[in-house]
Amino acid sequence: MKYTKDFIWKKGLSVKELVNNYEGIGFQSYELFKGSELIKKMKKNSAKIYLSFTSNMVTTGLRGFFAQVVKYKMCDVICTTTGAIEEDIMKSFGEKFILGSFASDDNELYERGENRVGNVLIKNESYERFESKMQDMLSDIYETKKKLSVNQLLKEIGLRIKDENSFLYQAAINNIPVFCPAITDGSLGFDLYLFKQDHKDFEIDIIKDFSDIIFTTTHDEKKAIIALGGGVSKHHVILTTLINGGADYALYMTTASATSGSLSGATTQEAKSWGKIKDDADAVTVYGDVTITFPLAMIKALEELVEEKIITI
Repeated sequence: MKYTKDFIWKKGLSVKELVNNYEGIGFQSYELFKGSELIKKMKKNSAKIYLSFTSNMVTTGLRGFFAQVVKYKMCDVICTTTGAIEEDIMKSFGEKFILGSFASDDNELYERGENRVGNVLIKNESYERFESKMQDMLSDIYETKKKLSVNQLLKEIGLRIKDENSFLYQAAINNIPVFCPAITDGSLGFDLYLFKQDHKDFEIDIIKDFSDIIFTTTHDEKKAIIALGGGVSKHHVILTTLINGGADYALYMTTASATSGSLSGATTQEAKSWGKIKDDADAVTVYGDVTITFPLAMIKALEELVEEKIITI
């Protein structure tokens, strides 16, 4: 039996010590502690780790942390949404996103040509420069490859980025596949459409991409999920584990409510009804802003895995 413990601050408290203190606090602090412990367990038991996240997380400064997570081999497969791809590329070419306010005057922002994602602003000019960069990059890829699956396209892009803080670059050089099922759902989709108008033999094979993610694992392999947010990226990861016998470990981090009946709000318990995760799986759901919860949980796990010589940094 466990009991709550008073949290006592001390000067110089580290992230690892802070999160370890969460074990005795209760509520979401306790769930976050358990989530961090689960990340360690996934890695120590050599599970194949599927990391899914939505684009709004790359809009923030988490983009560089995702690149580190990839670099240190804390995931084996990535699944995300189109905005994450676009904004990773934008930032790799030096685009700056503005910290604004949730209470901005959105009509005024529209007049200024600034697009709001929560309290982060992206200028129209960033998308214009992105379109130009993408057309050049696609032309370069087209010289040698005219038909690609989405993950093959993203690897080619990653190899051309050369930015240590890009998760696409880190995934490409570390041979970690990046899947983006709804590749047309954003500016990048329009850029692909425009490119194809002048290159009729250029093809992006979405069905092959689906096949590729399904065959990233087997029934016999231990499988783990770290799902940050929900949507199509989360669903493709848990669908992959469903087809391959279910996940052994699952960590969900979300702000969505289970009462909506949405995939984003669906709990690990609900996933068991589908066989997406096994009935005896180690599973934790942490409710809260992922820009806060994920770094805390992952940093504690990283520090302890380094101390135990499970990973090397």
